[in-house]
Amino acid sequence: MLSRTFVMLKPDAVQRGLMGAILTRFEQTGLKIVGMKMVWVTQELSRKHYVEHVDKPFYKGLEKFITEGPVLALAVEGLHAVETVRKIVGGTEPKAAQPGTIRGDFAHHSYEYTNAQNIAVKNLIHASGNAGDAKRELELWFKPEELHTYHTVHETHVF
Repeated sequence: MLSRTFVMLKPDAVQRGLMGAILTRFEQTGLKIVGMKMVWVTQELSRKHYVEHVDKPFYKGLEKFITEGPVLALAVEGLHAVETVRKIVGGTEPKAAQPGTIRGDFAHHSYEYTNAQNIAVKNLIHASGNAGDAKRELELWFKPEELHTYHTVHETHVF
């Protein structure tokens, strides 16, 4: 049940100064940040990270977006981390994301708008979709020595 997942605050989250507000959402839930670093994504890293999308029509716009500024890469740990993080993040399309989620509260792009503009959806954040993706993405973005173990006050309530 205790697991780790990968989260990336995309260039729009960094540029809009939302990093602290987003990190607070995870920490207030009781999740623990066990790795964090700011990275300027290269085309090579983008292709490795989004390997399943490289041949899709929208990938070119996604690569342009993800490489336009730094991102904040996170390793997040907690009970059912993948599912919990995805619930907090909200649906991929900000327009349809529920209020109370990160995308629902801080973004408003729609597929209709971004498709018409031929740009990527600015949806602030990437979160691993499942445990397999989390493992692959954490290994891609972090060296083992960059991930930490420590105790938080939340663990008193959970374990």
